[in-house]
Amino acid sequence: STGRYFYVVGRDGRISLIDLWTKEPSLVAEVKPCIDARSVDASKYKGGHEGGFFSNLFGGGESKVTADFSDKLAIIGCYWPPHFAVVDGLTLEPKKLVRTAGYTYDTNEYLPEVRVASIVASHFDPLWVVSLKESGYVALVDYSDVDNLEVTMIESERFLHDGGWDSTKRYFLVAANMRDTVSVIDVKEKKLVTNIKTGKKPHPGRGANWIDPVYGPVWATTHIGEGRMSVIGTDPENHPKSAWKVVRDIKLKGRTGGLFVKTHPNSPWVWTDAPLNSDSDEIRSICVLSKVKGEMEKCFQATDHGRIVHFEYNKAGDEVWVSVWDKEGELLIYDDKTMELKKKITGDWLVTPTGKFNVNNTRDDVY
Repeated sequence: STGRYFYVVGRDGRISLIDLWTKEPSLVAEVKPCIDARSVDASKYKGGHEGGFFSNLFGGGESKVTADFSDKLAIIGCYWPPHFAVVDGLTLEPKKLVRTAGYTYDTNEYLPEVRVASIVASHFDPLWVVSLKESGYVALVDYSDVDNLEVTMIESERFLHDGGWDSTKRYFLVAANMRDTVSVIDVKEKKLVTNIKTGKKPHPGRGANWIDPVYGPVWATTHIGEGRMSVIGTDPENHPKSAWKVVRDIKLKGRTGGLFVKTHPNSPWVWTDAPLNSDSDEIRSICVLSKVKGEMEKCFQATDHGRIVHFEYNKAGDEVWVSVWDKEGELLIYDDKTMELKKKITGDWLVTPTGKFNVNNTRDDVY
Protein backbone atom coordinates (compact mmCIF):
# COMPACT_ATOMS: atom_id res chain seq x y z
CA SER A 1 0.00 0.00 0.00
CA THR A 2 3.00 2.34 0.35
CA GLY A 3 4.40 1.26 -3.01
CA ARG A 4 7.63 0.01 -1.48
CA TYR A 5 6.91 -3.71 -1.25
CA PHE A 6 5.65 -6.00 -3.99
CA TYR A 7 3.92 -9.29 -3.15
CA VAL A 8 4.35 -12.04 -5.75
CA VAL A 9 1.94 -14.98 -5.64
CA GLY A 10 2.78 -18.26 -7.38
CA ARG A 11 0.36 -21.00 -8.25
CA ASP A 12 2.71 -23.30 -6.31
CA GLY A 13 1.53 -21.59 -3.11
CA ARG A 14 4.68 -19.56 -2.57
CA ILE A 15 4.47 -15.85 -1.72
CA SER A 16 7.54 -13.65 -2.18
CA LEU A 17 8.06 -10.17 -0.74
CA ILE A 18 10.25 -7.86 -2.84
CA ASP A 19 11.62 -4.50 -1.69
CA LEU A 20 11.44 -2.07 -4.64
CA TRP A 21 13.32 0.74 -2.89
CA THR A 22 16.71 -0.94 -2.63
CA LYS A 23 19.35 -0.16 -5.29
CA GLU A 24 18.24 -3.31 -7.06
CA PRO A 25 14.88 -4.88 -6.15
CA SER A 26 15.65 -7.47 -3.47
CA LEU A 27 13.89 -10.49 -2.02
CA VAL A 28 12.98 -9.83 1.62
CA ALA A 29 11.03 -12.93 2.62
CA GLU A 30 9.09 -15.94 1.36
CA VAL A 31 6.32 -18.07 2.80
CA LYS A 32 4.30 -21.01 1.50
CA PRO A 33 0.91 -21.11 3.25
CA CYS A 34 -0.68 -23.41 0.68
CA ILE A 35 0.03 -25.82 -2.17
CA ASP A 36 -2.01 -23.93 -4.76
CA ALA A 37 -2.38 -20.17 -4.29
CA ARG A 38 -4.56 -17.75 -6.21
CA SER A 39 -4.40 -14.23 -4.78
CA VAL A 40 -2.63 -11.85 -2.43
CA ASP A 41 -3.22 -8.31 -1.19
CA ALA A 42 -1.86 -6.01 1.50
CA SER A 43 -3.65 -4.05 4.19
CA LYS A 44 -4.33 -0.62 2.64
CA TYR A 45 -6.27 1.21 5.35
CA LYS A 46 -4.26 4.25 6.42
CA GLY A 47 -6.46 5.26 9.37
CA GLY A 48 -6.50 8.81 10.63
CA HIS A 49 -10.25 9.49 10.21
CA GLU A 50 -12.25 9.40 13.41
CA GLY A 51 -15.48 8.91 11.49
CA GLY A 52 -13.96 6.79 8.75
CA PHE A 53 -13.78 7.81 5.12
CA PHE A 54 -17.04 6.14 4.17
CA SER A 55 -18.86 7.92 7.00
CA ASN A 56 -17.52 11.28 5.87
CA LEU A 57 -18.06 10.68 2.17
CA PHE A 58 -21.36 8.81 2.13
CA GLY A 59 -22.76 9.44 5.63
CA GLY A 60 -23.67 6.74 8.12
CA GLY A 61 -22.13 5.09 11.14
CA GLU A 62 -18.88 5.91 12.86
CA SER A 63 -15.61 4.02 12.56
CA LYS A 64 -13.63 3.43 15.74
CA VAL A 65 -10.47 2.36 13.95
CA THR A 66 -7.85 5.08 13.44
CA ALA A 67 -4.60 3.06 13.36
CA ASP A 68 -2.52 3.06 10.18
CA PHE A 69 -2.37 -0.48 8.78
CA SER A 70 -0.39 0.36 5.63
CA ASP A 71 1.74 -2.70 4.78
CA LYS A 72 1.24 -4.09 8.29
CA LEU A 73 -0.57 -7.23 7.12
CA ALA A 74 -1.18 -9.27 3.99
CA ILE A 75 -3.74 -11.90 3.03
CA ILE A 76 -3.18 -14.91 0.78
CA GLY A 77 -6.03 -16.78 -0.86
CA CYS A 78 -5.57 -20.49 -1.50
CA TYR A 79 -7.18 -23.01 -3.79
CA TRP A 80 -5.68 -25.88 -1.80
CA PRO A 81 -5.91 -26.32 1.10
CA PRO A 82 -9.14 -24.31 1.03
CA HIS A 83 -8.28 -21.44 3.33
CA PHE A 84 -6.88 -17.94 3.48
CA ALA A 85 -3.80 -16.96 5.43
CA VAL A 86 -3.05 -13.68 7.20
CA VAL A 87 0.65 -12.87 7.51
CA ASP A 88 2.83 -10.02 8.73
CA GLY A 89 3.09 -7.56 5.87
CA LEU A 90 6.82 -6.91 6.30
CA THR A 91 8.15 -10.33 7.31
CA LEU A 92 5.46 -12.74 5.99
CA GLU A 93 5.36 -14.36 9.43
CA PRO A 94 2.10 -16.36 9.59
CA LYS A 95 -0.55 -14.86 11.85
CA LYS A 96 -3.76 -16.71 11.12
CA LEU A 97 -5.25 -19.47 8.94
CA VAL A 98 -8.99 -19.43 8.27
CA ARG A 99 -10.63 -22.44 6.65
CA THR A 100 -13.20 -21.66 3.95
CA ALA A 101 -15.13 -24.94 3.80
CA GLY A 102 -18.82 -24.36 4.35
CA TYR A 103 -22.34 -24.44 3.00
CA THR A 104 -23.53 -23.10 -0.34
CA TYR A 105 -25.62 -19.96 -0.02
CA ASP A 106 -28.51 -21.31 -2.12
CA THR A 107 -28.89 -25.07 -1.48
CA ASN A 108 -27.17 -25.30 1.94
CA GLU A 109 -25.03 -28.13 0.61
CA TYR A 110 -21.85 -28.64 2.63
CA LEU A 111 -18.67 -28.27 0.58
CA PRO A 112 -15.39 -29.41 2.13
CA GLU A 113 -13.46 -27.58 -0.60
CA VAL A 114 -14.27 -23.91 -1.16
CA ARG A 115 -11.49 -22.14 -3.03
CA VAL A 116 -10.50 -18.51 -2.50
CA ALA A 117 -10.59 -16.51 -5.73
CA SER A 118 -10.16 -12.72 -6.01
CA ILE A 119 -9.22 -10.51 -3.06
CA VAL A 120 -9.26 -6.70 -2.88
CA ALA A 121 -8.35 -4.41 0.01
CA SER A 122 -10.52 -1.50 1.10
CA HIS A 123 -8.80 1.89 1.21
CA PHE A 124 -11.39 3.30 3.63
CA ASP A 125 -11.83 0.62 6.29
CA PRO A 126 -9.65 -2.19 7.68
CA LEU A 127 -11.30 -4.76 5.41
CA TRP A 128 -10.34 -7.33 2.85
CA VAL A 129 -13.00 -8.43 0.37
CA VAL A 130 -12.61 -12.15 -0.31
CA SER A 131 -14.46 -14.14 -3.00
CA LEU A 132 -15.33 -17.70 -1.94
CA LYS A 133 -15.67 -19.52 -5.21
CA GLU A 134 -17.91 -22.57 -4.87
CA SER A 135 -20.13 -21.50 -1.96
CA GLY A 136 -21.19 -18.17 -3.44
CA TYR A 137 -20.25 -15.93 -0.54
CA VAL A 138 -18.19 -12.76 -0.45
CA ALA A 139 -16.38 -12.55 2.90
CA LEU A 140 -15.54 -9.15 4.40
CA VAL A 141 -12.56 -9.76 6.68
CA ASP A 142 -12.00 -7.08 9.33
CA TYR A 143 -8.30 -7.19 10.22
CA SER A 144 -8.32 -4.43 12.87
CA ASP A 145 -7.83 -7.16 15.50
CA VAL A 146 -5.91 -9.96 13.81
CA ASP A 147 -6.23 -12.23 16.86
CA ASN A 148 -10.01 -11.99 16.65
CA LEU A 149 -10.84 -11.65 12.97
CA GLU A 150 -14.38 -10.55 12.28
CA VAL A 151 -15.73 -12.08 9.07
CA THR A 152 -19.02 -10.96 7.52
CA MET A 153 -20.43 -13.44 5.01
CA ILE A 154 -22.51 -11.93 2.19
CA GLU A 155 -24.65 -14.15 -0.04
CA SER A 156 -23.98 -13.34 -3.68
CA GLU A 157 -23.68 -16.03 -6.38
CA ARG A 158 -21.80 -19.27 -6.79
CA PHE A 159 -18.56 -19.81 -8.71
CA LEU A 160 -17.10 -16.39 -7.98
CA HIS A 161 -13.85 -15.58 -9.72
CA ASP A 162 -12.25 -12.25 -10.69
CA GLY A 163 -13.52 -8.83 -9.69
CA GLY A 164 -12.61 -5.27 -8.79
CA TRP A 165 -13.74 -1.91 -7.43
CA ASP A 166 -16.02 0.63 -9.03
CA SER A 167 -14.55 4.14 -9.41
CA THR A 168 -15.54 5.20 -5.86
CA LYS A 169 -14.09 2.01 -4.33
CA ARG A 170 -17.27 1.58 -2.34
CA TYR A 171 -18.71 -1.19 -4.52
CA PHE A 172 -17.02 -4.49 -5.39
CA LEU A 173 -18.11 -6.13 -8.66
CA VAL A 174 -17.19 -9.80 -9.03
CA ALA A 175 -17.91 -12.29 -11.80
CA ALA A 176 -19.70 -15.54 -11.02
CA ASN A 177 -18.59 -16.89 -14.36
CA MET A 178 -20.37 -20.25 -14.35
CA ARG A 179 -23.64 -18.45 -13.59
CA ASP A 180 -23.18 -15.71 -16.23
CA THR A 181 -23.53 -13.12 -13.50
CA VAL A 182 -21.75 -10.16 -11.93
CA SER A 183 -22.46 -9.66 -8.22
CA VAL A 184 -22.33 -6.16 -6.74
CA ILE A 185 -21.31 -5.80 -3.08
CA ASP A 186 -21.77 -2.56 -1.12
CA VAL A 187 -18.73 -2.73 1.15
CA LYS A 188 -19.84 0.27 3.22
CA GLU A 189 -23.22 -1.26 4.05
CA LYS A 190 -21.84 -4.81 4.00
CA LYS A 191 -24.57 -6.21 1.80
CA LEU A 192 -25.36 -7.49 -1.68
CA VAL A 193 -26.75 -4.77 -3.95
CA THR A 194 -27.83 -7.06 -6.79
CA ASN A 195 -26.83 -9.82 -9.18
CA ILE A 196 -26.56 -8.70 -12.82
CA LYS A 197 -26.96 -11.10 -15.72
CA THR A 198 -24.24 -10.69 -18.34
CA GLY A 199 -22.92 -12.75 -21.27
CA LYS A 200 -21.46 -16.25 -21.08
CA LYS A 201 -18.68 -16.67 -18.52
CA PRO A 202 -17.71 -13.09 -17.68
CA HIS A 203 -14.00 -12.67 -16.91
CA PRO A 204 -13.12 -9.06 -16.08
CA GLY A 205 -9.79 -9.32 -14.32
CA ARG A 206 -10.29 -6.23 -12.16
CA GLY A 207 -12.64 -4.79 -14.79
CA ALA A 208 -12.44 -1.30 -16.27
CA ASN A 209 -13.96 1.98 -15.01
CA TRP A 210 -14.70 5.07 -17.06
CA ILE A 211 -17.23 7.87 -17.57
CA ASP A 212 -19.73 7.02 -20.29
CA PRO A 213 -21.06 10.14 -22.10
CA VAL A 214 -24.66 8.95 -21.64
CA TYR A 215 -24.71 6.72 -18.56
CA GLY A 216 -22.05 8.29 -16.35
CA PRO A 217 -19.63 6.11 -14.35
CA VAL A 218 -19.52 2.53 -15.66
CA TRP A 219 -17.57 -0.69 -15.14
CA ALA A 220 -17.03 -3.32 -17.85
CA THR A 221 -16.18 -6.96 -18.37
CA THR A 222 -15.48 -9.14 -21.39
CA HIS A 223 -16.35 -12.85 -21.52
CA ILE A 224 -14.74 -16.22 -22.06
CA GLY A 225 -17.85 -17.78 -23.57
CA GLU A 226 -18.92 -15.14 -26.06
CA GLY A 227 -17.66 -12.14 -28.00
CA ARG A 228 -19.26 -9.48 -25.88
CA MET A 229 -18.42 -6.61 -23.55
CA SER A 230 -20.99 -5.89 -20.85
CA VAL A 231 -20.89 -2.28 -19.62
CA ILE A 232 -22.60 -1.74 -16.25
CA GLY A 233 -23.72 1.57 -14.72
CA THR A 234 -22.20 2.16 -11.27
CA ASP A 235 -23.55 5.52 -10.06
CA PRO A 236 -26.77 5.10 -8.02
CA GLU A 237 -26.55 8.68 -6.69
CA ASN A 238 -26.39 10.71 -9.90
CA HIS A 239 -27.45 8.15 -12.54
CA PRO A 240 -30.00 5.96 -10.71
CA LYS A 241 -31.80 4.81 -13.87
CA SER A 242 -28.67 3.17 -15.24
CA ALA A 243 -27.16 1.99 -11.95
CA TRP A 244 -26.50 -1.75 -11.68
CA LYS A 245 -27.80 -2.48 -15.15
CA VAL A 246 -26.06 -3.51 -18.36
CA VAL A 247 -26.27 -0.19 -20.20
CA ARG A 248 -24.25 -1.25 -23.24
CA ASP A 249 -23.83 -4.69 -24.77
CA ILE A 250 -20.98 -4.31 -27.23
CA LYS A 251 -20.60 -7.16 -29.67
CA LEU A 252 -17.06 -8.36 -30.28
CA LYS A 253 -17.51 -10.47 -33.39
CA GLY A 254 -15.56 -13.70 -33.11
CA ARG A 255 -13.87 -12.51 -29.90
CA THR A 256 -14.70 -15.29 -27.45
CA GLY A 257 -12.03 -16.18 -24.93
CA GLY A 258 -11.53 -12.73 -23.40
CA LEU A 259 -9.67 -12.63 -20.09
CA PHE A 260 -8.71 -9.02 -19.41
CA VAL A 261 -10.02 -5.53 -20.05
CA LYS A 262 -8.12 -2.39 -19.01
CA THR A 263 -8.29 1.38 -19.16
CA HIS A 264 -6.95 4.46 -17.35
CA PRO A 265 -8.67 7.73 -16.33
CA ASN A 266 -6.43 9.65 -18.75
CA SER A 267 -7.11 7.37 -21.72
CA PRO A 268 -9.92 7.55 -24.31
CA TRP A 269 -9.63 3.79 -24.90
CA VAL A 270 -10.43 0.41 -23.34
CA TRP A 271 -8.09 -2.43 -24.36
CA THR A 272 -9.26 -6.07 -24.65
CA ASP A 273 -7.65 -9.45 -25.33
CA ALA A 274 -8.94 -12.91 -26.37
CA PRO A 275 -6.21 -15.43 -25.43
CA LEU A 276 -8.62 -18.36 -25.04
CA ASN A 277 -10.11 -17.97 -28.52
CA SER A 278 -9.88 -20.97 -30.86
CA ASP A 279 -8.70 -18.85 -33.81
CA SER A 280 -4.95 -18.30 -34.13
CA ASP A 281 -5.43 -14.76 -35.45
CA GLU A 282 -7.76 -13.71 -32.64
CA ILE A 283 -5.48 -14.91 -29.85
CA ARG A 284 -2.71 -12.72 -31.26
CA SER A 285 -4.80 -9.60 -31.74
CA ILE A 286 -5.93 -6.62 -29.66
CA CYS A 287 -9.26 -4.80 -29.87
CA VAL A 288 -9.62 -1.26 -28.51
CA LEU A 289 -12.92 0.38 -27.56
CA SER A 290 -13.67 4.10 -27.82
CA LYS A 291 -15.21 5.40 -24.58
CA VAL A 292 -16.87 8.29 -26.40
CA LYS A 293 -18.38 6.25 -29.24
CA GLY A 294 -19.22 3.18 -27.15
CA GLU A 295 -17.94 0.93 -29.93
CA MET A 296 -14.75 -0.71 -31.13
CA GLU A 297 -12.27 1.77 -32.55
CA LYS A 298 -9.66 -0.64 -33.86
CA CYS A 299 -8.63 -4.31 -33.89
CA PHE A 300 -5.16 -5.32 -34.97
CA GLN A 301 -2.79 -8.29 -34.88
CA ALA A 302 -0.01 -7.58 -32.41
CA THR A 303 2.22 -10.64 -32.77
CA ASP A 304 2.91 -13.63 -35.01
CA HIS A 305 3.33 -16.12 -32.16
CA GLY A 306 1.95 -16.93 -28.73
CA ARG A 307 -1.12 -15.30 -27.23
CA ILE A 308 -1.83 -11.67 -26.36
CA VAL A 309 -2.83 -11.42 -22.70
CA HIS A 310 -3.23 -8.78 -19.98
CA PHE A 311 -2.73 -5.04 -20.17
CA GLU A 312 -1.19 -2.55 -17.78
CA TYR A 313 -0.92 1.22 -18.05
CA ASN A 314 1.92 3.34 -16.79
CA LYS A 315 1.15 5.95 -14.11
CA ALA A 316 0.52 8.74 -16.62
CA GLY A 317 -1.91 6.63 -18.64
CA ASP A 318 -0.14 7.24 -21.95
CA GLU A 319 1.54 3.81 -22.34
CA VAL A 320 0.06 0.31 -22.38
CA TRP A 321 2.16 -2.77 -21.66
CA VAL A 322 0.98 -6.05 -23.22
CA SER A 323 2.22 -9.63 -22.76
CA VAL A 324 2.93 -12.12 -25.52
CA TRP A 325 2.29 -15.36 -23.67
CA ASP A 326 4.71 -17.87 -25.18
CA LYS A 327 7.86 -19.83 -24.35
CA GLU A 328 9.60 -17.10 -26.32
CA GLY A 329 7.63 -14.38 -24.61
CA GLU A 330 7.67 -10.64 -25.18
CA LEU A 331 6.42 -7.44 -23.59
CA LEU A 332 4.96 -4.96 -26.07
CA ILE A 333 4.75 -1.27 -25.11
CA TYR A 334 2.19 0.81 -27.00
CA ASP A 335 1.58 4.52 -27.24
CA ASP A 336 -1.97 4.71 -25.89
CA LYS A 337 -3.01 7.71 -27.99
CA THR A 338 -1.90 6.33 -31.36
CA MET A 339 -1.93 2.58 -30.55
CA GLU A 340 1.49 2.37 -32.22
CA LEU A 341 4.20 0.05 -30.90
CA LYS A 342 6.91 2.02 -29.07
CA LYS A 343 9.15 -0.76 -27.81
CA LYS A 344 9.46 -4.53 -27.62
CA ILE A 345 11.16 -6.22 -24.65
CA THR A 346 12.55 -9.70 -25.32
CA GLY A 347 14.90 -12.13 -23.62
CA ASP A 348 15.26 -15.73 -22.53
CA TRP A 349 13.98 -14.71 -19.08
CA LEU A 350 10.57 -13.86 -20.56
CA VAL A 351 8.91 -17.28 -20.47
CA THR A 352 5.10 -17.07 -20.67
CA PRO A 353 4.83 -13.56 -19.16
CA THR A 354 1.33 -12.77 -17.93
CA GLY A 355 0.50 -10.07 -15.37
CA LYS A 356 2.31 -6.73 -15.23
CA PHE A 357 1.71 -4.30 -12.39
CA ASN A 358 2.48 -0.60 -12.30
CA VAL A 359 3.28 0.39 -8.71
CA ASN A 360 1.03 3.46 -8.64
CA ASN A 361 -1.94 1.83 -10.35
CA THR A 362 -1.73 -1.33 -8.23
CA ARG A 363 -1.36 0.57 -4.96
CA ASP A 364 -4.28 2.90 -5.72
CA ASP A 365 -6.45 0.38 -7.62
CA VAL A 366 -6.51 2.42 -10.82
CA TYR A 367 -8.30 0.47 -13.56
